[in-house]
Amino acid sequence: MLADYAVRVEHSRGRRHPEPAHPYRDDFQRDRDRIIHARAFRRLEAKTQVFTRRYSDHFRNRLTHTIEVAQISRTIAAQLGLNVDLVETLALVHDIGHPPFGHAGEKALDQAMREHGLLFDHNLHALRIVEDFELRYAAFRGLNLTFEVREGIIKHSRDYPPEKFPELAEYLLDERPPLEAQLIDLTDEIAYNTADLDDGYEAHLLSLDGIRAGVPIFERFYAEAERQYPAAPGKLKFNEALKRMLDRLVTDLIRNTQARTAAHGIRTLEDVRNCKERVAAFSPEAERERRQAKEFLCNNLYFSPVLEPEKQDAERVIGDLFAHWIRRPSDLPPSYRDQAKDQPLARIVCDYIAGMTDNFIFEQHERFCGRT
Repeated sequence: MLADYAVRVEHSRGRRHPEPAHPYRDDFQRDRDRIIHARAFRRLEAKTQVFTRRYSDHFRNRLTHTIEVAQISRTIAAQLGLNVDLVETLALVHDIGHPPFGHAGEKALDQAMREHGLLFDHNLHALRIVEDFELRYAAFRGLNLTFEVREGIIKHSRDYPPEKFPELAEYLLDERPPLEAQLIDLTDEIAYNTADLDDGYEAHLLSLDGIRAGVPIFERFYAEAERQYPAAPGKLKFNEALKRMLDRLVTDLIRNTQARTAAHGIRTLEDVRNCKERVAAFSPEAERERRQAKEFLCNNLYFSPVLEPEKQDAERVIGDLFAHWIRRPSDLPPSYRDQAKDQPLARIVCDYIAGMTDNFIFEQHERFCGRT
């Protein structure tokens, strides 16, 4: 049963290009399936989350991270009475605009664009992917997704000021996104905070003692696991603590969002859209625990000296290739050269690089820049 404030597919604002109804899938289910079958979605399998494959094939990449976000999001959405199909669709598409090399790649690409008076934003790039770059249908460019999915791509993780982004006016920038979209940024945090502790520990870049000392929520559950399973191997106690940490954050997000919905008098979708602040949120205590975990990861993993050479490689490779294609646009594939007739060359080069996998961009760097 959907809550009164959930998004109902029968009330969707529809697609940019009208299509006949499908006999046994509703529009949000079709959008989910279109994303899963998109080339950009498949490429997430070869894009870095935190660790490249030189560490292990077992660590998360962008695709496996996305699947974990989708699983957590479905669970929470069902408990809140939200539209699970829409939530799953937004979770699956939320990282589709990320370039190679994780956040280091995004930073390098944005820096290159700013030298040309432009910027790179992975949400805006994701919208370009689903609106224009994916070519699967004879009747239109892009995936022709519903308004609600396109709106969620733009608004799930930040609020874009209407005066600075007039090109996004159709996405109701002066209103809050539905709860289905609000959830995604929070479930993303739950997924990567717990997963990155796991991968960092497995990579021997984070020690058990360090995690216990620096992440109070983990320490609390590890101590519980030690009392309950004193004879268990250390890694299984670690897994147990991480599982309980994830469950704690998920449960808090469900309960606190329910409480905030009641406190704000939310009864309809319009109430959600017109609320003075986002309704989905952790409680102050859980938010403090989440922030402590993230700060620990930033200080001890994301900016670890061990990972710094890979970040520098990422910035160098992207910078070299960006500069090369600006100087020599004739080296771009024909389809991108054609687009440069109507759009700034820097944007075309950015689009090309952003779509690459880690492996492919190294190949291109060796081909055009002569070194990796």
